[in-house]
Amino acid sequence: RVQLVESGGGAVQVGGSLRLSCEASGFTASSLCMAWFRQLPGKERERIATIYTVTSDQWYAESVKGRSTISQDNGKNTVYLRLNELVPEDTATYYCAARISTMDGGWCDRFDSSQYFFWGQGTQVTVSS
Repeated sequence: RVQLVESGGGAVQVGGSLRLSCEASGFTASSLCMAWFRQLPGKERERIATIYTVTSDQWYAESVKGRSTISQDNGKNTVYLRLNELVPEDTATYYCAARISTMDGGWCDRFDSSQYFFWGQGTQVTVSS
């Protein structure tokens, strides 16, 4: 059974940093797109970072580019999202998502939320001044 379990959310002050973790289990395929999305109440999920597990190719949304890093630890089957210079607009529920991809380069940034088939339960990040 496939599972994605996020951790690392919490309350942080403006300008602070967080590292979110997503531990994956149950996958039999190794060619995965792993992604982080975030969602505010009443809003659509926003894809903010992706990584292709085969090549470690990364993509970032403009909203987090330059102050975030997505990475993977294959030995721990875990994907991380480091968020720096946090601002109140980063307050959201953050979700880890995954899908199998055999596309050349992964195409991870081309799949929207409906095309990611495995999801974690979400972890809340609250940024306050």
